[in-house]
Amino acid sequence: MTDSPSETTELDAFAGEFAAKIGAERWTADHGTVHVYVDREHWLTAAIAARDEGELDFFSWLSAVDWSREVAVGEPAEDVDNLEERYEVLCRLSSSTNSDAVILATVLDKEEARLDSLTPVYAGAAWHERETAEMFGIDFPGHPNLINLYLPEAFEGHPLRKSFALGAREVKPWPGHVDVEDMPSTENIEAGEGS
Repeated sequence: MTDSPSETTELDAFAGEFAAKIGAERWTADHGTVHVYVDREHWLTAAIAARDEGELDFFSWLSAVDWSREVAVGEPAEDVDNLEERYEVLCRLSSSTNSDAVILATVLDKEEARLDSLTPVYAGAAWHERETAEMFGIDFPGHPNLINLYLPEAFEGHPLRKSFALGAREVKPWPGHVDVEDMPSTENIEAGEGS
């Protein structure tokens, strides 16, 4: 599906206006989705501006992407030499009164994987930040209760990091070998030999 020229123009205009309201210098408006990129230092103030000035009062979700050169399982990234290793944190915010929506994004250095909590701005961020902290190892200073949701406290590692080796994959390589028997030959069935 492609956007019509009028929809694209309206989306571009909205994206540019929104980016200006929150002080972002970089944004995209592709495939009906607005992405606005902010520096990690402006993450919390951008979310406040999105809520108060951009009228994006509904928090949808927050998660992260591990952009890594080396992976424990799966195919390596294309063009590894030009890949900047980082975490990208993404958060979707929308309006409860119209169709305006934005994905707010920021980049974290892998050595400094921490980002101010959005819980003072959007209470719904609490669960998502806990999951992101648990699965990616990203710290959210200011979060009121940053404890694990799924894994026991003694669990070591962060399963959604690309460097995390999955034990089951060491026993059975991904995508796994499926042992399927051949179908009986139709020649044998027709000749009465299959019974």
